[in-house]
Amino acid sequence: MTFKKDKYVVIKNILSKDIVNIAHNYIMRKKKLYDFLIDKKITSPVTNYNYWGSPDPQVPESYYSSYGDVLIDTLLEDLKPKIEKETSLELIENYTFTRIYKTGNELTRHIDRASCEISGTLNLGGDEWPIFLDPTGSKQKEGILVNLNPGDILLYRGAELEHWRNPFNGKFCVQSFFHYHDKNGEFKDKPKYDDRKMLGIPMCSGISIT
Repeated sequence: MTFKKDKYVVIKNILSKDIVNIAHNYIMRKKKLYDFLIDKKITSPVTNYNYWGSPDPQVPESYYSSYGDVLIDTLLEDLKPKIEKETSLELIENYTFTRIYKTGNELTRHIDRASCEISGTLNLGGDEWPIFLDPTGSKQKEGILVNLNPGDILLYRGAELEHWRNPFNGKFCVQSFFHYHDKNGEFKDKPKYDDRKMLGIPMCSGISIT
């Protein structure tokens, strides 16, 4: 399997077990922190960084989601050389998005916007939850099932391949999404960092995250 031929590829253990544990515990602790801040009415359930439940436009009622987290955006940059080697592309960093999924959540079949031309979903722990891809464009019913272990990342052409997850039967699952575009591709003129000034800051007004 090659990214150029198949339009998707899995990199096993792109993150070490220790780094996965740090990232997982960080996201879970961040969620607890914002639960406290919301309970004390210090912050809103909806900010330019964080979402609780129905405000998440793509997965309503997700347990927690976060755009452009500083740590995860740092990984977006630090992992880029490995991803460029695997895809044989020169990439521009755009943004990350992280979710804690809970029982019953579903990711409907879709393709992504231009900022997600080259996408990756990274497993950061929790219960197993496969993702499906349709690399044929034929809207075949079953698709290709991909299971990831913590530390594995699935790379795929997010603006081209339909992808989805069936309703989740586990308790929780943490996934971070990494989004780039091809410096020499169709979207080469698109601004880097998802039109932000730098990595790790909130989304710009009016920019969709789906």
